[in-house]
Amino acid sequence: MQGRAARGAGGSGNAPLVGRRDALREIGRVLDAAEGGYGFLALVGEPGAGKTRLLNELADAAIARELPFAAGRAGEFEQEMPFGAVVDALDDRLEDRTPGLSAGALRLLGTVFPALTDPTGEPAFASPESQVARYQLHRTVRHLLEELAEPAGLVLILDDLHWADDATIELLDHLVRHPPRARVLVAVAYRPAQASPRLAALVDAAGPQGVRVTVDPLTQSEVREFLGPDVSRSQCEALFKASGGNPFYLEALAKMADGTAPVAGNGLDRHWEQGVANLTEVPPAVRAALQVELSALPPQALAMARGAAVAADVFEPALAAVAAEMEQNAALTALDVLTGHDVVRAAPGGRFRFRHPLVRHVAYASTAAGWRIAAHARVSSRLADLGAPAAVRAHHVVRSARFGDAEAIRTLVEAARVVAQQAPGTSAYWLQAALDLMPDTADDGYPDRVEVLVELTFMQAVSGHAEEGRVTARTLLGLLPPDDIVRRARTVHMCAIMERQLGRIHEARALVLDELRRITDRQTPEAVLLRIRLVADRIQRIDTRGSHAILETIPAGAPGWSPGLVAAVAAMRPMVAYGRGEVDEAIGYAQTADRLFSAASDNDFADCLDCFAWLVFAECFLGMYDEALRHADRLVSITRATGQTFVLGYMLAGQSRALAQVGRLEEAAAVADEAAAVGRDLRSQEVLAYGLIQQCLTASWMGDHERAIRAGDEAVANDTGSGEWWTHMAHVARAIAVINEGRLEEGATALIAACGDGTLGLDFGTLGICAEALACVRAAQDDAADAANWADIADSIANPALAGDLGLAQLTRAHALRAADPAASAALAAEAADLLTKAGRRPEAGRAELAAGLAHAAAGDRSQARERLRAAAEVFESCGMKGLHAQVVREQRRLGVRVPSAGAAGGSAKGRKDLPFGLSPREHEIALLVAEGLGNQQIAERLFLSVRTVETHLSRVFAKIGVSSRVGVATAMNRSK
Repeated sequence: MQGRAARGAGGSGNAPLVGRRDALREIGRVLDAAEGGYGFLALVGEPGAGKTRLLNELADAAIARELPFAAGRAGEFEQEMPFGAVVDALDDRLEDRTPGLSAGALRLLGTVFPALTDPTGEPAFASPESQVARYQLHRTVRHLLEELAEPAGLVLILDDLHWADDATIELLDHLVRHPPRARVLVAVAYRPAQASPRLAALVDAAGPQGVRVTVDPLTQSEVREFLGPDVSRSQCEALFKASGGNPFYLEALAKMADGTAPVAGNGLDRHWEQGVANLTEVPPAVRAALQVELSALPPQALAMARGAAVAADVFEPALAAVAAEMEQNAALTALDVLTGHDVVRAAPGGRFRFRHPLVRHVAYASTAAGWRIAAHARVSSRLADLGAPAAVRAHHVVRSARFGDAEAIRTLVEAARVVAQQAPGTSAYWLQAALDLMPDTADDGYPDRVEVLVELTFMQAVSGHAEEGRVTARTLLGLLPPDDIVRRARTVHMCAIMERQLGRIHEARALVLDELRRITDRQTPEAVLLRIRLVADRIQRIDTRGSHAILETIPAGAPGWSPGLVAAVAAMRPMVAYGRGEVDEAIGYAQTADRLFSAASDNDFADCLDCFAWLVFAECFLGMYDEALRHADRLVSITRATGQTFVLGYMLAGQSRALAQVGRLEEAAAVADEAAAVGRDLRSQEVLAYGLIQQCLTASWMGDHERAIRAGDEAVANDTGSGEWWTHMAHVARAIAVINEGRLEEGATALIAACGDGTLGLDFGTLGICAEALACVRAAQDDAADAANWADIADSIANPALAGDLGLAQLTRAHALRAADPAASAALAAEAADLLTKAGRRPEAGRAELAAGLAHAAAGDRSQARERLRAAAEVFESCGMKGLHAQVVREQRRLGVRVPSAGAAGGSAKGRKDLPFGLSPREHEIALLVAEGLGNQQIAERLFLSVRTVETHLSRVFAKIGVSSRVGVATAMNRSK
């Protein structure tokens, strides 16, 4: 839609726009800011408050700036349709412009956008990840937006998102957490009372790029302005009271009051007296006004309106005519009447839509229930005659099918399978609908009930509906006979995972044990699958005794085992041996698991993929980072390809940990973000916490302390009290982030509490990291005795077979000696740096180089200090550790080293004073004023600049310092003084 054609999407007709100056000013500001990069705007208000009208004003303002836009909206009666609002916005544009993306990416987009449907039917990608629709699709849509934004930018307008499906909200969540690298403004509107928590959280997730505008009711004076001088004061007061200041309600009631629509009886005053108690529903007075408006239409026009309400949110006249049982010529004549009365408006592509969703709502609700079912059936039948895909017909089938309708059931199952990869929530909805229609004693003409239940369990698990999934799984177990051991074991395994994700750890264990009692041969593949599930649960609790006892009874292999199951059992052994302190044995087990894992095909891991997450974590603890990353890459690929997103979060968390430990922090941060997103999709506190822990640690090491603390706080808030490894790690991660932010005593106290007595709940590697952090804090606080105590603990934890652990212990001792013997401290720190470099732990090697440089400086050896600080600076810069890099630069300058500003061209800046974080003089000036607490308007007045110029400079300040808020700027500037 271009220009005022956007008004076809809704709005308030010719009603004046009053009382929206602040909102329009904010919209203008957001559009100005979007010219420099990504932005996210949310208009939030009750139904009829004027959100759509403001989105239309946004479209007009975008055109005035020569900024292209695309607009779409979600439909009230199409809420299960995958990506409905995004398709509505972009599909017409894609018909006119084929994106310059790869053929595989276009095929993947073609599974969502009809304009890009691949006529060859080839898979989206030729790789083993060809079925990865969900997360790969998110990234591909982001790349699509980046291309569509070239060269002039793009405003993507999505209205009525309170009706959007889960897949749309997941996509938007990805876009705000991984913004397009282009001039893209995403503007959305929704009703707060009907918005999902995830939708409501999008603005906060967008950080400084997110803006929320609340569309409030009009005041009484604004209502008088809205109604005009011809309406008496008493009428204005009555209409204000009845409408609550809601513009749409006000317009509908005013139309009744001024006689342009007939009034049934004299009940208007009674409706006014009822008021508007709850604007999340259409108030009785407004519903009556709309019903009166519709009932005043000629019979044929009213029938067409009802048929259109059934057909689609954006309807084709021919399909609406089928729903209304009208001949085409009569339908078109009726359509003219509807447009003449402003009931419907033209939309692109020869289609139409109601002037406001509330009008469609009342038209749809005014139909008789039986007629409505028949109308959906007529539309479904017509679509089938036209050869429409099952996924298009399912929306109408689910609203019209009769119990036992085999054709309808097959259509719903087929549609569910089509959308399963991209929109598992919709798939689960249609599978459940199919089961509800299916007789208990279905014959061969129906899909197999048990197979549909198996699919439904899986779809509910991967779509974040574990509560429903566990119920489905238990229903399935009730139908499966005792001798169907294979399907029973797989179902129990899946159900146990969902129970765990819901925090029902004991129930998960009891379910597995109960099923094992039914299996007489404990060495069958099905029994082993359940037994290693018990091992995994004990590993979570660092229960080495229990996990070892189970593994001791499981052989390395047996007849009938698949290569995947043999590898899965082998993959559990390294972690158990490591937990027992048997490092040499653990390394040997890991090498065996590596060999078996590499020899097996991807298809061999269908039932036991979750076991291999523990191989990745064990390899991280054992310093086998290359192996961990190689395995993680393959596991993530297999997990996505098989749709097993319920275990994806664990894989990604392990991958992020390995990437972070070798210094690939930017990659680690991106992977951690996806791990957390998976946890949110699954609505699992445990999976979410795994991602948040890595987000917290990675952001802290990169110097983004505000983001680290935010992730740490959320990770701790998700602690279910189970006492498992991840719950302790949440507290450890947050405490380390607090220490790195500079709150040493608070962080140290929290870290000591998180470690407990050091005997339960955490792995040796993490305990060593904690000891080093605490020794560093105590050394900074001149508490050499306590620092030495932590050094002793680090020595006792470190295993001689692990160079990284030894290096960390050496660094811990170096902290303890710095005050009393700086020369010895420097020597130890240098040895630590060598060991950590050899182990591949580059960020910690850089910290050891920094410690050596500080110790050399304290000992008076300025030459060695400069050399060590130079080495530390190289590590921190290459790893993206901005905060520590800035600290090293300050130390270098204290030693007389000329370090160019990061913003200086060619590494030098003639006549420019060295400024922190590579800020330009103007950026530095603005940052200092932010630190003083001044707002943008005050800064603009102080420096004689425009507010927009201040905002532009401030966005660069955020990027250079590596923070996302004014608080972060203030904290960083105060520390740099």
